[in-house]
Amino acid sequence: MTTITKVSQITVADVAEYLRLPDGYGQGEASLLSNLLTVAKAYCSHYTGKTETELDAYPDVVIAVLILVQDMYDNRVYYVGDDVDVNHTVTTILGLHEVNLLCSE
Repeated sequence: MTTITKVSQITVADVAEYLRLPDGYGQGEASLLSNLLTVAKAYCSHYTGKTETELDAYPDVVIAVLILVQDMYDNRVYYVGDDVDVNHTVTTILGLHEVNLLCSE
């Protein structure tokens, strides 16, 4: 796998390699991986309160995205709601870059 340092650089091919899929995976599989990648990036963005462009400044978030994609691929679920157990490594990495959204009244 090539070195990926930005969230925006992650491709479907990178995800397939991370998941150790065989080289001949089909269009349906590529479409699924593309969707999972989009969801994982959006999850990281919403969790941290930062845009994908802002997340590019943090190379460790690449690992969080890949782990999320792997979890969703292996379990065939999309993370929704507060009652979902998210991988501890993911929450730790994203927590490092989370924006403190305190409200002042």
